[in-house]
Amino acid sequence: MPSVLLDARTARLLPWIVAIAFFMQTLDGTILNTALPSMARDLAEDPLRMQSVVIAYMLTVALLIPASGWIADRFGTRKIFFGAILLFSLGSLLCALSQSLGMLVAARVIQGLGGALMMPVGRLVVLRAYPRTELVRIMSFITLPGLVGPLIGPTLGGWLVEFASWHWIFLINLPVGLLGGYAVWKLLPDMRGALRTRFDGIGFLLFGAAMVLISIALEGLGELRMPHVRVMLLLMGGLACLAAYWLRAARIEAPLFAPSLFLTRTFAVGILGNLFARLGSGALPFLTPLLLQVAMGYSPAEAGMSMIPLALAAMAMKPLARPLIERLGYRNVLTGNTLLLGILIASLALASNELPRAVLLVQLGLIGAVNSLQFTAMNTVTLIDLRDADASSGNGLLSVVVQLAMSLGVATAAALLGGFTSTTGADGVDDLHQAFSLTFLCIGVLSMLAATIFLQLSREDGRSARRTEPVEGEVEG
Repeated sequence: MPSVLLDARTARLLPWIVAIAFFMQTLDGTILNTALPSMARDLAEDPLRMQSVVIAYMLTVALLIPASGWIADRFGTRKIFFGAILLFSLGSLLCALSQSLGMLVAARVIQGLGGALMMPVGRLVVLRAYPRTELVRIMSFITLPGLVGPLIGPTLGGWLVEFASWHWIFLINLPVGLLGGYAVWKLLPDMRGALRTRFDGIGFLLFGAAMVLISIALEGLGELRMPHVRVMLLLMGGLACLAAYWLRAARIEAPLFAPSLFLTRTFAVGILGNLFARLGSGALPFLTPLLLQVAMGYSPAEAGMSMIPLALAAMAMKPLARPLIERLGYRNVLTGNTLLLGILIASLALASNELPRAVLLVQLGLIGAVNSLQFTAMNTVTLIDLRDADASSGNGLLSVVVQLAMSLGVATAAALLGGFTSTTGADGVDDLHQAFSLTFLCIGVLSMLAATIFLQLSREDGRSARRTEPVEGEVEG
């Protein structure tokens, strides 16, 4: 039974409110990458060193996701959801007004504060407001914008940059945010948890510090060009915080994420597989528009439209994921698909103006289809064998790992690209193209190595469960 009773009007409009918030978030995540070169020119920055704009948002989201449920229970879903939309809209406005890279990164952090709360709290509202018999229908509706956003985001971003300015990729969030904020305040039920739970603040700080230090260390090799000694100190500090978190979590009663989750083999393999396999998937949306515009001379609109096959193929693969997994099993699908994904990413090293454009579009389409199957299989195998008591915590950790892996993917790609640019000199287009080619090759090989993680699954893992669709509330990105 739902924890609140909705009137007919609210029950009809509530899924639209959550869907709009999801659309804002997914659109923003895909519209930005096409605009990075234009933003770099306006801000007098190197377009190859703009990854902090992407990483700042992803890392902020990853940091706050573990606290989102507790914050909503403590202060109420209406206030938090309204505040999330307000922060996201304010961050969008500040992004558009930014006059330097530092201002833009700070504005993206504010955006991330809102983005980290919007979808987790929105899913929580749906979970508490509707009977379980309605959840599949409602969740299917509100996650549809998550597929539409990546489809129109790069193209819309390219057209806005080419025919208006990059500022509009943020300004278009404002009217949607105003409409969503008004609807939330008027219609959203104000729900709180039945029991007041104690939040693991120390664990939150340790886990967050580990993510931030490791991310800054990787970014220090790229955009920040830190001395290697400083990078190693940051990296070791991050690993020490992570070790301290897990040692502490093993001895307290209610940790942020319990180590006992990893006693479930499919969860352990799924989490580690997500972390490493998504390095390539996370790097692609950052690297590909840069390759097309900076190395191959595409206009922003052309670069954005070139990404359409990737999103279309991803949508087309969704109905095929379930029969493939049921027929072949998670071990075979994930091992073979991970190898294929790495090969396809590495094949982008061959992209050049000499090759027909149709070849590039086919490559991107194949990557989109393989990526889609990868996400569905990885996310489902991670959660499918967890006990009901562990499902919420496991889903929270999966959401954090998804965001963290994409952030690390961008940081790793930028560090490799910066290193190869320095090595080749990048004095001309040929040198720059060689740096991109080497980066794609390395990212592809790193992605392929994740197949060794999925080999640790048995042939029967996941087959006894009835669900082979993504579990309710998961993030597909």
